Amino acid sequence: MSLITDSIARFSFTNHDVRGEIVRLQASYKSLLAGHSYPKVVQQLLGELMAVTSLLTATLKFEGHINVQIQGNGPLNYATVNGSHGQALRGVARLTREPESELFRDLVGEGAFLVITLTPENGEKYQGLVAIESDSLSGAIESYFLQSEQLPTKVWLFADVENEQAAGLFLQVLPAGNNTESSFEHVTALAATITADELYSLSTEEVLHRLYHEETIELYPEEAVRFFCGCSREHTADALRHVAAEELHKILEEDGELRLSCDYCLTDYVYTRFDIDALNAHTAPEQTQ
Repeated sequence: MSLITDSIARFSFTNHDVRGEIVRLQASYKSLLAGHSYPKVVQQLLGELMAVTSLLTATLKFEGHINVQIQGNGPLNYATVNGSHGQALRGVARLTREPESELFRDLVGEGAFLVITLTPENGEKYQGLVAIESDSLSGAIESYFLQSEQLPTKVWLFADVENEQAAGLFLQVLPAGNNTESSFEHVTALAATITADELYSLSTEEVLHRLYHEETIELYPEEAVRFFCGCSREHTADALRHVAAEELHKILEEDGELRLSCDYCLTDYVYTRFDIDALNAHTAPEQTQ
C-alpha cells in the first residue's frame, strides 16, 4: 500500500472494546510553521499538538470545532491548535522568553494547564481543564481523559522538525465497553513498540499489521487533514467596524496606514484612509438607528 501523508485513519478491534487512530502530517505541519521563527523545541511541541488535535477531532460526534490549548508560566506561555470536524487545522504559539531547555515541563512551566474546548455548531460549548503534571504532552492528554471522562487512553506523539513531519497513534477504551482492562493493556503494550520512523514511513495497513497481525481489525477510510487558517479581509473589516472611528484615524495619522496581521498565517491586511472612510460610511446607518 502507498503511504498517504496528511491523513488520519480510524480503526477498531473486533475482539476488544478499544478504538484507535493513526495520523500523519507533513504539508499541513509545514504550513503551520511557515513564516514563524519558533525555536526548534516549540516547533516540535506544535507538531505534537497538531497531531493530537487531529486525533481528538476524529472523535467528535458533532459538526463543530475542538481547541487544544496549553497555558503556562514557562518560556512558552501559550500554544493552541484548533481543528474542525472536517480536519482543517490551524495553530499558533507565544513565548515570553527564549527557552533554555528542551524538556516539556521546563518549556511550559510548573503552573501549566491543558485546556480542551468543544464548540458544536449547534449546541452548548464545553470546556475541560486539567493541570499539567506529566513530562510530555501525550501524558497530559492521557491524564485529561482519565480525569474528565474516566476513559483509559494512550497517546504516542512524534514530531520531526528537520523533515517537517509529525505523527500520532491514539488508543482509547470505548465508552461503556465490557471487560476492557486486560484488552486495553494488551493492545497498548503492543502499540508501545512502535517507532517514529515506522509511523512516518509505513502505511496505515503496514503499521497495523506490524502491531496487530494476530488481531482482527476493522479499518475505516482515511480522511485528509489540511492546514486552513480561515482569516480574510472581510473578517478584519468586521473587527474594525467595532472600533471607534477616531481611534482608527489616529492610527492612520501616526502610521499612514492601518495594518492587521493574522497570528496564524501571518497574512497582512492593509487599510488606507479611503478604506477606513468606506467602512465608516457602511456602518453609519446602523450607528444612527
